[in-house]
Amino acid sequence: MDGVSVRLSGVRAIARVVAREDGRGGTALPVLEGDGPLALRRTRGSGDEARVMLVGAMSGPLGGDAFAVEVEVERGARLRVGSAAATIALPGQAKGEAHYDVRLRVADGGELEWLPEQLISAKGSDLYVATRVELGADARLVLREEQVLGRVGEEPGRLTSRLTVRAEGRTLLDQELACGPGAPGGWDGPAVLGGHRAVGQLVVVRPEFGKSPVAARVLGESAAVVPLAGPAVLVSAVAADALRLRRVLDEALAALG
Repeated sequence: MDGVSVRLSGVRAIARVVAREDGRGGTALPVLEGDGPLALRRTRGSGDEARVMLVGAMSGPLGGDAFAVEVEVERGARLRVGSAAATIALPGQAKGEAHYDVRLRVADGGELEWLPEQLISAKGSDLYVATRVELGADARLVLREEQVLGRVGEEPGRLTSRLTVRAEGRTLLDQELACGPGAPGGWDGPAVLGGHRAVGQLVVVRPEFGKSPVAARVLGESAAVVPLAGPAVLVSAVAADALRLRRVLDEALAALG
């Protein structure tokens, strides 16, 4: 997808970020471009880290839309990406499923913090989110995903989310969750969400985890830490609402050090 176009099938848009060492102890952003509903803004960083904010310039994604975000962190660069507000999946005039694709690549010795705000699945929406991460040797990653099923007092739309993380060509994690109307039965049962309406996860990849693996453990009543193959950890959590979910994930990240 190149540029943004409006068609009967919805809106197509792409945003791209490339982070690169600037040779002066910092991180430059030679590519920072977004269009239509995907606007990017550089904000004040810290030390050698660059920071970027994803700003939604339009509502959506709506039915039939196709959004994509591509982030590349080159060797030795450090980047933190957040978003200015929650993303709300809404029904639209165009029929069909909306798609939101996220592609994250971190080269050898690079570091990425991917920390967007929540994704809210509004009643009547149908969204498929696919996040794919490719990591080089000694790459560092903190990735947070948070999904909220329905706004206050409403039923959720259909939301399918797939997350794949690979390091040096080896798959560390590949999982998919489908919720809402039309999703496979049992998604709201005790084995999956247990009646909760907010679900999230953290994936933390650090070279030191390869030498000192993190032990599996339960955090409170609704979260768990699970070591993955290689230097990676997965934290999965459910909660009654977005605020409680964020608190659980923040506490888990702080506990990992």
